[in-house]
Amino acid sequence: MHYVEGNRLTLLRNGEQYFPALVAAIDAAREQVFLETYIFANDQTGSLVVDALARAAARGAAVHLLIDGFGARDFAPRFRRTLAEAGAQVLVYRPDISPWTLRRDRLRRMHRKLASVDASMAFVGGININDDFDAPGQAPPRYDYAVRVQGPLCAEVQNEAARLWARVAAAGMEAPPPAPAGAPGAAFADGQRAALVVRDSVRHRRDIERAYLAMIDAAREEIVIANAYFFPGRHFRQALLRAARRGVRVILLLQGRVEYLLQHYASRALYGALLDAGVVIQEYQRSFLHAKVAVFDCCRASVGSSNIDPFSLLLAREANVFVEDARFGAELRASLEEAMRAGARPLAPQQWQRQPLWERVLTWSGYGIARALIVFAGYERYH
Repeated sequence: MHYVEGNRLTLLRNGEQYFPALVAAIDAAREQVFLETYIFANDQTGSLVVDALARAAARGAAVHLLIDGFGARDFAPRFRRTLAEAGAQVLVYRPDISPWTLRRDRLRRMHRKLASVDASMAFVGGININDDFDAPGQAPPRYDYAVRVQGPLCAEVQNEAARLWARVAAAGMEAPPPAPAGAPGAAFADGQRAALVVRDSVRHRRDIERAYLAMIDAAREEIVIANAYFFPGRHFRQALLRAARRGVRVILLLQGRVEYLLQHYASRALYGALLDAGVVIQEYQRSFLHAKVAVFDCCRASVGSSNIDPFSLLLAREANVFVEDARFGAELRASLEEAMRAGARPLAPQQWQRQPLWERVLTWSGYGIARALIVFAGYERYH
């Protein structure tokens, strides 16, 4: 990883903190805005962000919105009109999502949630452009994180966004390449050390996974991972088991509610070996967990879009920020501790061993189907 010194990082929890910060940054833009998101919902939050993008474009900023062809397949026509009238550009990543094709590359999605404003402020995390309360029967908001970046790392975020925009624009011959980035943000004397790590299908196929594995192997006291869709491959599982065996306290904060039936039960098939090794599993029940964050020994951390499953680690375009800073790590650790205390239940090994037969059948059936899908996608070595 290429760490950059002198950044100012702000941890943002849920859309309640993220969207006001994002809109304020867009409203301050003077030169260039990039926004990438997997989902862009036709709701109050979507309207809020579209209006901010349109205002920026109308006053002369070059506004680029990149959405995924599957996640944002229902992107509202009214949003397109508003942005087009203001002069903003919209591109769709892999718009061909026909259910009749068996091509494996249709699973390659743009899952990043990334924004860059004038090369002086950036946002990276797991929060889509949609209301926090859009799940049926959900009272507390979806639990998620993003990080606001100020300082030299912003130039790397902008360069990465511009590269992907140029690739998508060239592939579809739909838009001109973006203008060169502006001057990078100045370093802060008391700034923090951070690295942008991306996952693509060319030069950075396993960069996020390797970064996680390096952090796990270097940990000596504690690893806390909060991840919405947890279905790690063999190397990742072995790294967690090695850490537990050498005395590291390993805590996993995972989805407790059933959001997607197959993912929920397939991932639970992996719990037995982890619990036997002493790994602590906390199941988040208060609302739907969407976080993709981790803290290692309270001084290294990660915030981003990548789940720990084959689709994120092997197929999708993802972006995470890895941080080496005790203050940031402690803040994220305290936030996760509060989430576990107020909204999660620990899964006891005895409780796992006494699960009813019907639940065991669902678990191993889900695992078998998930394995078959991984083999079909051409990643049979993943497990």
